[in-house]
Amino acid sequence: MGYAQLVIGPAGSGKSTYCSSLYQHCETVGRSIHIVNLDPAAENFDYPVAMDIRELISLEDVMEELGLGPNGGLIYCMEHLEENLDDWLTEELDNYLEDDYLVFDCPGQIELFSHVPVLKNFVEHLKRKNFNVCGVYLLDSQFITDVTKFISGCMASLSAMIQLELPHVNILSKMDLVTNKRDIDNYLNPEPRTLLAELNQRMAPQFGKLNKSLIELVDQYSMVSFLPLDLRKE
Repeated sequence: MGYAQLVIGPAGSGKSTYCSSLYQHCETVGRSIHIVNLDPAAENFDYPVAMDIRELISLEDVMEELGLGPNGGLIYCMEHLEENLDDWLTEELDNYLEDDYLVFDCPGQIELFSHVPVLKNFVEHLKRKNFNVCGVYLLDSQFITDVTKFISGCMASLSAMIQLELPHVNILSKMDLVTNKRDIDNYLNPEPRTLLAELNQRMAPQFGKLNKSLIELVDQYSMVSFLPLDLRKE
């Protein structure tokens, strides 16, 4: 069995930095991993690229030839990848042994892991190829500054978890850039009642029932558990 980690999250959440740091860490401790670039718009890498979607299709070429914008072009690229899972991806995967560990650095368009089925079908293909897959969802810790943003981040992460149906870990990235750690600590393991009280204070009274349902949903799926990632701490 092979092992795969799907690194997802909004644009700018630090996915490529996470992959680079993970690669350096594994090199230090003597473990072998292979980083795969699934972003057709990527240009610079701080890690050796084992597989690169740009060998199949690039966003620049799609935008130039089809006249699409960045978002539409990226969706086109990912759908093209989906059409070539049995050809290009299978051929690339055959280069790795059964116990190899692959880390897929994914693009940051949220629709790819919320409702567009491309990554879901990608995961299913990996499973058919006998890969044990997990999802790592990164959220920029600087985004978590109040309860409304925290709930928004939880909902996006929950959407990805339900869409991909994978063992799932949530990480608050860029903790080394946070100036006031106390603000973030309040959301690492928050109490549902506290969240609801804060949310009700921020919202109009008519949203009371909706707020209660949102907090219950987050609590039910244990989505109030984020792991802080500070790259300065080895």
